[in-house]
Amino acid sequence: MDTTLRDGEQTQGVSYFPQEKVSVGKALLQSLKVDRIEVASARVSDGEKSAVQQLTEWAKDAGHLHQIEILGFVDHNKSVDWIVESGAQIINLLTKGSLNHCTNQLSKTIEQHIADIKQTVSYAQAQGLSVNVYLEDWSNGYADSPEYVYQLVDALKDLGIEHFMLPDTLGVMAPKEVFDSLTDMIERFPNIKFNFHPHNDYGLATANSMAAAEAGVAALHCTMNCLGERAGNASLAEVSVVLKDKLGFKLNIDEKEIHNIAKLVESFSGKRLAANTPIVGADVFTQTAGIHADGDHKGGLYITELSPERFGRERSYALGKMAGKASIIKNLEAMEIEISPENQKKLLDKIVKLGDQKATITPNDLPFIIADIMESNDFAHIELLNCSITSGLDLESSANIRLRIGDKVFKSSGHGNGGFDAFMKALAQPLSESELTMPELIDYEVRIPPGGQANALTECVIQWADDAKQFHTRGVNSNQVFAGIQATLRMLNVRLHQRQQH
Repeated sequence: MDTTLRDGEQTQGVSYFPQEKVSVGKALLQSLKVDRIEVASARVSDGEKSAVQQLTEWAKDAGHLHQIEILGFVDHNKSVDWIVESGAQIINLLTKGSLNHCTNQLSKTIEQHIADIKQTVSYAQAQGLSVNVYLEDWSNGYADSPEYVYQLVDALKDLGIEHFMLPDTLGVMAPKEVFDSLTDMIERFPNIKFNFHPHNDYGLATANSMAAAEAGVAALHCTMNCLGERAGNASLAEVSVVLKDKLGFKLNIDEKEIHNIAKLVESFSGKRLAANTPIVGADVFTQTAGIHADGDHKGGLYITELSPERFGRERSYALGKMAGKASIIKNLEAMEIEISPENQKKLLDKIVKLGDQKATITPNDLPFIIADIMESNDFAHIELLNCSITSGLDLESSANIRLRIGDKVFKSSGHGNGGFDAFMKALAQPLSESELTMPELIDYEVRIPPGGQANALTECVIQWADDAKQFHTRGVNSNQVFAGIQATLRMLNVRLHQRQQH
């Protein structure tokens, strides 16, 4: 069960627009093929209700309504009415799974709390809702007051509740504790479907999920990109892959969609994925050390079950001071570039030198480094001869350019929302006349050295998509706009070169 849209939205600084929530919900169910999704907390806001209504309307027509769940509270009819009005059919009722919470937060006895729960469950079922229950703070409750937990479950087990969901609310458990406690719960209540809801405060959420699966729980709760309160929940990408590879489970998850959904959630949540995030990070299928590239080149010596192709991705070989001859060969092969062994050595020396200077080198920089080494004009098909960009407060930006494409010089102008946008508009006419099309701009990232001066060099990295293949180019300039322009011109030079070769 994925709770990116409910528990994941409790990540500090994350708030989804209704259409974003609908888009992620559709992607999780249709593309990723998650079994269940938890999409909201009842009574949060009118905007939240609107988002859920849009999602449930789609889900009803698409046959997914039975997979959508909403967190509700022990408040008799208030949460239930909100959920019914939203069009959903399942309430995940938040009850107190520890004596500490029941006594000190609710100021009630367990008997009073059970009576309140039964009242809400009865009302929900009368309104046609299916009911699951969370035992909030169960991990501490089981450790500190197990008799309270047993008494609570005993009192609720015959109410027609579908799932009893056991959260490690504060992420305090270790794998052995998870296995032992869940084994006890399952043996004590063999007819109940237990779910495990981990948090990652100790960095153990994936390991704890494995332990819960081995203990025999009916379902595990995850989020995309490990979103969630504090250190987040369990990562769906990690848990699904581990269950399959290490425990032999069969899952409905479409692994080739994991990276796409991770990027979608990254975009909507505003929370950037670390480059080394397992499965979905930008660098996890990149070999940096030259010895690794050499091993792969000679026989796939550093390849495991976690192949990039499995997730619809590609392996790459980093260029920097640790690069080796095989790193260069692998990158040249990928770009279909052939140069002599002598020039390969010059290229490697140049890349190592740049790496020592902490320069960021991408595969798309290779043609320009090669051209520099060989004093070649092969990658100077397009040249910006002159460019003037003006911007003003509450005014459109304008760009006037003089551009050489091959042997022809163009003059053009454009207006846009910012200097780079104006440049792209000015670029449209020359490219059209030259029968050149622009790839889709996927991402635009500006990097400024921390603690640098106002005139410090700025690096702009732009990610493009062309024929379902993504690549990125970079530009470096003290002017942020011109750094973006350099990255764009670099991309166009590569495309022009490829067109001439073909």
